[in-house]
Amino acid sequence: MTEESNTIKIPVLAIMRPESYRDKSEVIAREYGFEPIYAPMIQLEGIKDEGFEPFVQRVIDGTSDYVVFTSANGILFTLEKLTETEKENFITALKKIRVIAIGPNTEKELVKIGVEDSFLPGDYSSKGIVEALCPEVKGKIVDLARSTFGAKILIEGLEKCGATVYETHVYTLSIPEGAAQKELIEHTLAGEVDAFAFTSSMMVKGFMRHAEKLGAGETIKETLNRALVGAIGTPTGNTLKKHGVNADVIPDEFTFEALIKAMKNEL
Repeated sequence: MTEESNTIKIPVLAIMRPESYRDKSEVIAREYGFEPIYAPMIQLEGIKDEGFEPFVQRVIDGTSDYVVFTSANGILFTLEKLTETEKENFITALKKIRVIAIGPNTEKELVKIGVEDSFLPGDYSSKGIVEALCPEVKGKIVDLARSTFGAKILIEGLEKCGATVYETHVYTLSIPEGAAQKELIEHTLAGEVDAFAFTSSMMVKGFMRHAEKLGAGETIKETLNRALVGAIGTPTGNTLKKHGVNADVIPDEFTFEALIKAMKNEL
């Protein structure tokens, strides 16, 4: 038996998260036995709309009954817009308000700033928040701080339940352009990537857009369907399906590590 035949091939995993998540994501991938290949398909950018100052004031004044953060990024991009004094007052006020977090990562970010009793719905999604809060929000004021790509179901659902809902966009998402993205598509088409971790619908759209730019929109679907494809959340899985790709793994827990662990178990 040759030395080469004794070698166990390490599966290559495509990681496409924003640059700020790269190091942590690569560590997790290696811990679960993958060799990561990295190319961000999402870029985060902080923004400040006309709803931001009124949002902060409602929280500090205590007129908000609920504050909903749909991601850890929502918290980070909110706080970075505040002065140190505003930040201190804002966090103090948050501790007196019912704060809702989608998922454990959002909850961890709240704990870091001292908000330790946030509420997590059983279903880490906009729909899950609506179902969990509907019985209690009639006549209440709900504030949302999230990206420009937040699902409409959250606002519409809470309003149907009788809440007054205010939304502020604290960051936006865009699709980065560069050599790394092109190279990932080329490696994919060459069959050199074994697994793909999609963590949002926007990431799926970015990946497909880059494939289409190379004239490989249809070929890439066939290639993905031969590989191991993981998705965080049903909405991401549905976006893949709309693009003709089946998600092999959608973990119950909406975290990157849970996704990678579940994908490892599928190998």
